[in-house]
Amino acid sequence: MEFNESEFLIETAVPEEELIITRTDLKGVITYANETFAEISGYDMDEIIGQQHSIVRHPDMPSTVFKDLWETIESKKQWSGVVKNLRKDKGFYWVKAIVSGVYKDGQLVEYKSLRTPISYEEKVEAQKLYDKMRAENGEKVRKVIYE
Repeated sequence: MEFNESEFLIETAVPEEELIITRTDLKGVITYANETFAEISGYDMDEIIGQQHSIVRHPDMPSTVFKDLWETIESKKQWSGVVKNLRKDKGFYWVKAIVSGVYKDGQLVEYKSLRTPISYEEKVEAQKLYDKMRAENGEKVRKVIYE
């Protein structure tokens, strides 16, 4: 399936009353996803389970955000932040994510992620910050041209 660049401009709104939930193993492979995650990401459930969670990583996201996420959760702390995710159809959606470990008898067994919608202002602020971070890290930065 081929996509053109304009398809990256199509945003899917996360409904205000929805909570997106996923669980992964310790290597980031999805072991559970709720129907809301499937619906918002555009994947069927059988396409998601068993995939790396990075299947929804949008190219606008700076690598340093995920480095910080992994360092935080591996140190047994909860991570939260704003994330732009990539849909199967190459559209996108923004969420506030909270990621933490799940422990059984004191042993880390998996990670869980809860995601909720954010405001338009938060999306604009995050996009500007992430563009700046990607530029500072030498990563590709998208260009918006106005005519």
